[in-house]
Amino acid sequence: MNILTNMTPEKLKKLSMQELNALCSQVRSRLIDTVTENGGHLASNLGVVELTVALHRAFDTPRDKIVWDVGHQSYVHKLLTGREQKFDTIRRHGGLSGFPKREESEYDTFGAGHSSTSVSAALGMAHARDLAGDDYSVVAVIGDGALTGGMAYEALNDAGRHKSPLIVVLNDNGMSIARNVGALSASLTRLRTREGYLVLKKRISRRWPRLKARLVRLRSRIKRFLLPSTSTFFEELGFKYFGPINGHDISELERVFVRAKSYEDPVLIHVATIKGKGYSLAEQNPEGFHGIAPFFVESADTKNQTKSNSAVFGEALCELAENDERIVAVTAAMPAGTGLSEFSERFPTRFFDVGIAEQHAVTLCAGMAANGLKPVFAVYSSFMQRAFDQLIHDVCIQKLPVVLAIDRSGPVGEDGPTHHGAYDIGFLTLAPGLVVCSPATQCELKSMLRLAFRLERPVALRYGRGALPQGEDCAVQLGKWELLRPLESLTVVATGRMVSAAAEALDELSRKGIHCGLYNARFLKPMDGEAIEELRSCKAVVTVEDGVREGGLGEHLAAALAGVPVTILSLPEQPLPAGTIDELMKLAGLDVYGIENSVKTAAENIK
Repeated sequence: MNILTNMTPEKLKKLSMQELNALCSQVRSRLIDTVTENGGHLASNLGVVELTVALHRAFDTPRDKIVWDVGHQSYVHKLLTGREQKFDTIRRHGGLSGFPKREESEYDTFGAGHSSTSVSAALGMAHARDLAGDDYSVVAVIGDGALTGGMAYEALNDAGRHKSPLIVVLNDNGMSIARNVGALSASLTRLRTREGYLVLKKRISRRWPRLKARLVRLRSRIKRFLLPSTSTFFEELGFKYFGPINGHDISELERVFVRAKSYEDPVLIHVATIKGKGYSLAEQNPEGFHGIAPFFVESADTKNQTKSNSAVFGEALCELAENDERIVAVTAAMPAGTGLSEFSERFPTRFFDVGIAEQHAVTLCAGMAANGLKPVFAVYSSFMQRAFDQLIHDVCIQKLPVVLAIDRSGPVGEDGPTHHGAYDIGFLTLAPGLVVCSPATQCELKSMLRLAFRLERPVALRYGRGALPQGEDCAVQLGKWELLRPLESLTVVATGRMVSAAAEALDELSRKGIHCGLYNARFLKPMDGEAIEELRSCKAVVTVEDGVREGGLGEHLAAALAGVPVTILSLPEQPLPAGTIDELMKLAGLDVYGIENSVKTAAENIK
């Protein structure tokens, strides 16, 4: 019998423990079957199956609010909240989102995609509840990895100060803190969540307040001596601390959650889970199964074996580092995703994983550069948005030679709007003195990286997810574009991955008798002054880029070419949904057919 079919929190509350165990097995099977086909976040979801079941049994959702940090571990939550029949569509165009999404379900109380936001959002909801005189519970579920982000600590500090009822569930999956579940700590947690203990505590508080103060001081001294520093750290922030608790024991989790609801102060429940639980390959390699492309379940080999831009970057960086000991690499908890795994193994003393702390990473690089090192920070485009101030203030104003390897620029595919690198051209070109380059081929990528380390100034190198054409070896020059087709009355200027799509579209038009010029705009800043002068002779120009229009290549070129009509092909202002990159490019009119039609229209409008 498939218990999972059409599951809801109301049905979940009526299941026996035997049925719950069967349900958890079915959830894990469904997760593995779906992610093998669609790709996505597997290990994190396998680790929170029992935790999610216990949350929806203990709390009255959606009246009670559950806020998932990052949200990459919310697949189980979706399966248990009426979306089981649509689960096969997750991360597909028009299907379920791979992250919580308010428009998708009333159970998704807050949208997410980036790390360390849950406690802030949950505290905001708690304030709204208190001001309205309501009494529902608010729960933030945050992984210990997300605690490497400073925003989480800002929120915890603020929550502890306000003393508003709030429950924070710390999902410790052994990747960061508190690797051992202490027997003494667990027994004290059981004691402190028993009804008799809570009743006695309230009576002492009312009748003998001085005795209560003495007991609190005594308890604190005992805990400081006997318990892990984790508990005292959170209690000093103003939280009641329970844990560590076995995150795969539904009955124990449910009991602690129910008791936590009775507290009028902030509560932190420390839950220990196994990332990837139930699938041995994911348990053995949780990082590899954190976010994975479609794969074969028996071997875990991904179904697309093309060498990615990230891998090409990583290989090129290792080659350069072999001959220059000043080169160091920094990542914000994404060594595999950004292609730095090999670098970390070959040059361990020159590799720095700062955790989910992009702001810190940029300023760390600035400090390294100020003292003679050559740092490169490899980061996803949408994550780099979090460090915009540090880029301007700490790197660019001081003219420090920091290299930013901006991975996942443009549409990224199935992770959807929170992860698309749609804005990097706009915000990078705003930074004073920053060189911004965008390779059209993997060979250009390697050449630009070599150039970046020679320039002795801030450089951002942006490239998309997947694989650019390999191309031929070349030596790029600062600010120089490449003329791929002789100038015509209508000339196209494309950048990055859009160069190959534009070239293919122009091939089609050429067969129809419409001939156009083509520039590869290798540099978005500085732009090629000589090329711009040549473009002034054209009757019209079409630009093609994989970012939004505002602040992009098209707007900058149109300003420089005042008087020459410029048609700008770019991503729409409205964030793109999830879908394959090909689907999203078509949706934005940036596929070969869309570019061909737009260029043809521009050619027909030339007077």
